[in-house]
Amino acid sequence: MTDDERLPEVRAVTPGQVLHLYRCGQCASLPDAAASCTDSLELTVGRERHLLLCCCGLSANLPFCDGSHAPAAPGLKERWRRFTGR
Repeated sequence: MTDDERLPEVRAVTPGQVLHLYRCGQCASLPDAAASCTDSLELTVGRERHLLLCCCGLSANLPFCDGSHAPAAPGLKERWRRFTGR
C-alpha cells in the first residue's frame, strides 16, 4: 500500500445524499462498501459538510478516519513539525 492509498479521503456531501460506507475494513473499494458487503453503513446526509473517510482500514472508528494510518510521533517537536508541515 502506498502512502497516498493510506491517506484519508475528504468527501463533500450534500443533504439527502445516501452513502454506503464500509465498516469491515475488507472492501476493495474503500471507503465505499462493495454491493455484496453485509456490514456496510448506510448514511443519509442531513446537512452539507465534509467527511474524513478512512482509506487504509486501520481506523477503530470505521468508516471514519481516526489517524491510525500515521506512524507514532515520538515527542512534541515531531508532532509540531507534522502539524505545521515544516
